[in-house]
Amino acid sequence: MFDNFFGNASVQSALATMITTERISQTLLLSGVNGIGKATLARRFAQRLLNHPERIEADDLSLEANRNLIAEREKWPSEKRSADPLLFSSHPDFVTFCPEGPLRQISIQQMRLLRERAQLLPLSGRWRVFLVDQIDRGSQQAADSILKTLEEPPPHLILLLTAENAYDLPPTIRSRSIQFHLSPLSDAEMRSFAAERGLQDVDERLTLAAGSPGLALTLDLAVEKKRRDTMLAMLEAAAGTAQFAAWVKQSESFIASKSEKLDLSFRILYSLLEDVLVLRHGGTQVRNRAVRPALEALAGRVSFDWLREATARVDEMAALQRRNVQKGPTLDAFVVAQRALLG
Repeated sequence: MFDNFFGNASVQSALATMITTERISQTLLLSGVNGIGKATLARRFAQRLLNHPERIEADDLSLEANRNLIAEREKWPSEKRSADPLLFSSHPDFVTFCPEGPLRQISIQQMRLLRERAQLLPLSGRWRVFLVDQIDRGSQQAADSILKTLEEPPPHLILLLTAENAYDLPPTIRSRSIQFHLSPLSDAEMRSFAAERGLQDVDERLTLAAGSPGLALTLDLAVEKKRRDTMLAMLEAAAGTAQFAAWVKQSESFIASKSEKLDLSFRILYSLLEDVLVLRHGGTQVRNRAVRPALEALAGRVSFDWLREATARVDEMAALQRRNVQKGPTLDAFVVAQRALLG
């Protein structure tokens, strides 16, 4: 229904029906795991409403030029970023706001700029479309700043919001949005996507991507392996299958690297914990097949309560990373706390 978009046919159908019946809700919230295609579908939706779709596609944040711009702005002082909030608008009636800065957050200044630009009439046609990608990475103050626009949007404005978990957003945003959840793609859909894009190492990519086409496309397998080895070493130390000294040695380069952000490893850490849980309760299908023996050793060592506490602590670490806490003490504290649960 939308060109070059894979999976989630029911969501595509609902959005296409909105367009054909001209009953378009002014605030749409697309949720789902990282790389599932939320922003891509939002752009495809906007392309059906506006002219010059190639300009809208130029704002794809995965494009190298856009990635480089976001990375370059991380080096800017916060005062400079505040004075010049980031947006992408290759098409005059389509604007994308996305997280930026070292902590990759949606800023208050960006949402104030959105509120100001929302009042501008379309250059041509009926609509202006704003995409706020990863709005769940905004502070409460940023959410408050956009609330007035959500409550009383100008008649020409459509707001497209994306979030990994809709329930990380304030109820005031959820209640003013029509929500769509994008589910992981089936194996057949993922293989169709891989064939269309000509991906290499298909089996390994699809296993690690777990139904996320964007992740399958962008995975650097060597980097993924290095992160997985670090997170696995941390779990082994936390479960007592390895000495704390072994973890310290394994983690030295990871912690010392300023470019290696901890939040990039949380997805891998969650997948390792999920695999341990599966193996502990008699399952056989795991995502991290290359390290299965180590996962089986962990499964024989830890309890369900240990896994539950570990998952809660990873949730806490993920939240703390948005406050720029140091990697080393955060990870070491996880190991010490989990080892204490073993008695």
